Formats: sequence, C-alpha cells, structure tokens
Amino acid sequence: MRIEIDFTRSAQENADAYFKLSKKMKKKAEGAAVAIKDLELKRSRILKEGAEAQQVPAIKKIEEKKWFEKFNWFVASDGRMAIGGRSAMQNEQINSKHFEPNDLFFHADVFGASVVVLKDGMDASRVVREEVAQFAACFSKAWENAMGSVNVYALKREQVSKSKEKGSLGTGSFLLEGEREWFKGVALELGAYKTEEAQRPSIEPISTCLAKGVRRFILLKPGNTKKSDAAKAIAKKLSFRDIDYIMQHLPPGSFSLKE
Repeated sequence: MRIEIDFTRSAQENADAYFKLSKKMKKKAEGAAVAIKDLELKRSRILKEGAEAQQVPAIKKIEEKKWFEKFNWFVASDGRMAIGGRSAMQNEQINSKHFEPNDLFFHADVFGASVVVLKDGMDASRVVREEVAQFAACFSKAWENAMGSVNVYALKREQVSKSKEKGSLGTGSFLLEGEREWFKGVALELGAYKTEEAQRPSIEPISTCLAKGVRRFILLKPGNTKKSDAAKAIAKKLSFRDIDYIMQHLPPGSFSLKE
C-alpha cells in the first residue's frame, strides 16, 4: 500500500488526515455494500417473477359457442328457438340435421332466402309463427333488393325433401309438396336492443321485440346505409364494442336506422 506524506504537516497531522479519510472510505464501503445487497434482492425477485410467469400461462377467457350460433338465430317471444341458414350449405345442414318432425320450415317467397326452422313449431301459436315469418323475410334477397315486404310460407317436415334423383336439385334447394301456410305482405323490419342483463345485443324481428315488451330499440329497415356503417352505428348506440358480432347478425344489404 502506498502512503503519501505531506512534509508541510507534522506526523500527527498526517496521521489525523489519514484517520479521517479512512472513516470516510469506510462509510462509502458500507453504503456500497447496502446498495449491492438491495440490487441482489431486486434481481432475485425479478428472476423469480419471470420464472413464475413462464411456468403459469396466462388464462384467457374463451367463450364457448353454442351449436346454433353458427346460424342466423333468435328466440321467439314464447321462448322457442328459430335458426336460419347463412348459406346454401347451411340450409342443407339445417334440413338434414336440425329439422325434426315437430318443427316448421319457413321460407320467403323469393329466389335466394334463408331456410328458417322453428323448433317445436307445430305447437306454436300464430303470433309466434308470424315472428318467424318476419325473420325469414328479413334474411332473404328481399332485404338486399330493398323491398318493403314479401310473402312467406311455412311447411311441415314431411312436406320438405330432396329429390330422389341424384343431382336433380342443387345445394340448398328442396322439393316442396302439399298445401302451404301463408303469411302475406310480411314487413322487413328488425329491432336491435341490449338489456342490462344481456352481455350482447339482440337483433330480432320487430314483432318479437314488441311481443316481449321491449320499450327501447333501434328499428332497422332496408335503406341507404351500408352494412358496415350500420353495424358501427348500432354498436355505438348500444355501447357494444364487438362490431363483427353485429355484422354477423344482420342480413346482407343496406339499412336505415331509427330509434
């Protein structure tokens, strides 16, 4: 160790100076030791938290979809479920897998329309059947063609089939037989609303909204507002962020909105 001596000072003065310097250095060393210990504790905590984060995967809430949610659907005022195809292939699926003997088949009287099946429809009242007829009217080319109303008919299970001759009917086309139950001049009107209990908005026939006693809703009709803009407006009015969800529950075409 090299020690420098100040010859202008006495031996005692030099000793005192080094004594004070040693005390000062000791305090710095102690402070450095404390700082190092704190840093080591922080490092250990960070490493531990990082290891735990890698070991425990983040839990993501994935909402399981029900079987009917891949179709167009709504719940009628008496609680019965109605489902409709979003494509010719889905029309086929509904007919082959979800159309049971006690159900009713609804279709708008235009080329290009959703097959709509009312579960347990044979026992449904005329009022409920009219709700489903309106749903079938809205999810047809009639909306895309900006029609104000359209005729709709209903058939039983045994009246709807595929032709026995292979290839004679295209995908989504069916052989219809017998007398039909008609619903004349069905208005193309939907209602969109969101209750405090519901996590997501309901988009259903206006007749269903009225039958359920819904007081505030957005009235939807064919109009001049394109679908994406209508979905954004509905989402904003109902304070609902998922615009894609609303898009999926609207028929193709343009819209007019009125509260």
